[in-house]
Amino acid sequence: MDKFLHDHPSKPRTQDEKQKVINRLKRIEGQVRGIQKMVEEDRYCVDILVQISAIQSALKNVGFSVTERHLNHCVSDAIKQGDGKATIDELMSVMKQFSK
Repeated sequence: MDKFLHDHPSKPRTQDEKQKVINRLKRIEGQVRGIQKMVEEDRYCVDILVQISAIQSALKNVGFSVTERHLNHCVSDAIKQGDGKATIDELMSVMKQFSK
């Protein structure tokens, strides 16, 4: 997986962008802890499954948000610099993981 890790984005995220993603991830972290507690309390399986579904949806939305930013900045910049194909190939490889 780390064959695509880069030292920094082509345009660093603003503090506001970082904070929005971090806040979403903290919310998801809290949801995961809630599910752990539900399991410890032997809660009804369907209730746990509903919460798992909510977390999956929340993570997918964070992924879409990061993808949108990547397209608008990193991919766009790469295309302008003539390196679009490699960047698009990289993104497509990662996007295939989303559909698994």
